[in-house]
Amino acid sequence: MNRFATVAVTALAPVSWGSTYAVTTELLPPDRPLFTAVMRALPAGLLLTALSRRLPSGQWWWKSAVLGTLNIGAFFPLLFLSAYRLPGGVAAVLGSAGPLFVVGLAALVLGERARLRTVLAAVAGAFGVSMVVLTAEARLDLVGIVAGVVSSASMAAGTVMTKRWGRPDGAGPLAVAGWQLTAGGLVIIPVAALVEGAPPALDGNALLGYGYMMLINTGIAYWLWFRGIGRLTATSVTLLGPLSPLSAAVIGWAALGQTLSPVQLVGMGIAFGATVAGQLFAAAPAPVESFSSTEKSDQNISMDLTDGPVRR
Repeated sequence: MNRFATVAVTALAPVSWGSTYAVTTELLPPDRPLFTAVMRALPAGLLLTALSRRLPSGQWWWKSAVLGTLNIGAFFPLLFLSAYRLPGGVAAVLGSAGPLFVVGLAALVLGERARLRTVLAAVAGAFGVSMVVLTAEARLDLVGIVAGVVSSASMAAGTVMTKRWGRPDGAGPLAVAGWQLTAGGLVIIPVAALVEGAPPALDGNALLGYGYMMLINTGIAYWLWFRGIGRLTATSVTLLGPLSPLSAAVIGWAALGQTLSPVQLVGMGIAFGATVAGQLFAAAPAPVESFSSTEKSDQNISMDLTDGPVRR
């Protein structure tokens, strides 16, 4: 699969994440963000791990725990805390700053060159998102701002370290995604129990919503995301992030009857243009030799959900 196709497939992950708001507001129980985070992460992680037929071994037990905490276990609760303490637009703008964290961390940890034009693309993407989601009534809250910034930094660190550590021989992105989602879900469980108490009763709409969140919005989306991290630079992957709030805005307009002003449409154009430019500006993918033998095999096979061994 060429680079363009890999970018396009990876982009499906943030596009899917853009549906989270609509599904949450229309189908899920209100005021249960941590329970929702557990329902997104843990069942999906267990399912992907079962499909991969591979458990971590050796140092990958603690590596999976660290990555799962950064990408899921810390990111989800902090993201929800930010969303509850801040207007949605402010929270989205803070989240769109994630690419800037990744650019800096990738330069320090991975040696990826932090090009000025790549930084400008990340800034332009955040500016475009702000035009789409910010309103004149937006209020600032210190706790919410800190939570939003730390959640972006946590996801950025998880993305960079996922790229840095790669994956063990014989394990594909399906297994790595499953390990991290499982670890992240287990981290959230005690926090959810302490803050929200017992799980709520679930009706048919809630079951439908959680089923979608688990399978599509999380399971498949994170598999595609980690698969993209393995094949592209960390910077290239994270510059796809603005597609999430743009997707949310389009879904809100198409499915929820929300309106889009001329300013928002211009912002969408800027953010999308910055996303495309970021892919053109991002550094070329690292040589295949820097990854495991599994990565080499991955380039010669189709997108197999199980990422099993190549039969020759």
